[in-house]
Amino acid sequence: MKLFPKIAKKIHLYLGLSCGLIASISGLTGALYVWQPEITAALNPKLLQVDAFDTISEASILKTSLALYENQKDSVAKIFLPYREQQTISIVYTTGETLYYHPENGIVLGQKSVSISFFEDLIHIHRTLGIPEIGKYIVGGSALLFFVFLLTSGMFIWWKKYKENIKKGIKIKWKRNKKRVNYDLHKTFGFFFFMPLMLMAFSGGYFTYNTYYKEGFKLTDGFMENTKPEKDMKTDNVLDLQDLLENPDKNYALRAIYVPHDANGTYQFRYIKDRFIVPGLRRTKELKVDQNGKVINVASFDSDPVSEQIAAQMYPVHIGEIAGLLGRILVFISGFVPALLFVTGFKYFYFRTFKKTINKN
Repeated sequence: MKLFPKIAKKIHLYLGLSCGLIASISGLTGALYVWQPEITAALNPKLLQVDAFDTISEASILKTSLALYENQKDSVAKIFLPYREQQTISIVYTTGETLYYHPENGIVLGQKSVSISFFEDLIHIHRTLGIPEIGKYIVGGSALLFFVFLLTSGMFIWWKKYKENIKKGIKIKWKRNKKRVNYDLHKTFGFFFFMPLMLMAFSGGYFTYNTYYKEGFKLTDGFMENTKPEKDMKTDNVLDLQDLLENPDKNYALRAIYVPHDANGTYQFRYIKDRFIVPGLRRTKELKVDQNGKVINVASFDSDPVSEQIAAQMYPVHIGEIAGLLGRILVFISGFVPALLFVTGFKYFYFRTFKKTINKN
């Protein structure tokens, strides 16, 4: 048992110097992205905001979307309806260009701005470090190592040292030397942000390894059962796509349409319970339809198994939106903590190793 604390310290040290750096980059980029809706809306009012949006009906938004699609059918790749900070309709064309349209009259409002592109690049760095192919596995793997080993080993070390004097373990003595203040910052912030960082790291790994997460979540299906009504729309049903866009869903708002790229492709319709950011559970619906109108797949929060409902909450948990404004503020602050822990941990390593060796010599 005496060997275990030494192993925990080694794990904490080496993972801190490796995964800690990646977690710092992910944390800082994620902290900034928390306020992406407010920042992009403020910087792009003509592209994203509409006067008296509340007076525009769901039917009008769908009618405008259908008209825009019908007029430019062959060149449309994706259509994004009002969602989160965006009150307008945007169309991504097969050329890669993105244009924004008024949701009621279909007037062109402009093309994608530099600030919108900046946040798209930011989230790409957050999820992949900007590295093609393997970047997401580096970030996702680091998040899981951070969750399983780095945070738990740090808490174990803290508990072994301060379980008899918790007050000492959470106190920062600012008037002592730099080495001591550095150590106090590391242990105190590590303690107070242990749970937020655990949740962020666990949910962050989902975006890379969602298939494995969902398999794990399926264990809950054996204990809990969704008692909501079965899906009212079955696979193999045939839908009129025009009718689908002309008649709003009674429970969900259509937020995105993905147009097939080839003869074998399918239409994907993605729905959300609330168009704009609200606290609470994230409720979604997805519909896949082939080019003959045949329903290939339909999934809805109301009738999905519990495991799928849990999976749907990974994004709002990760970004704090599930707990409203306070949750987002907590995630924003927590995003800076990995960088703080990395810097203070590196300094501690330097003080204990290199500087000690130099002084001896």
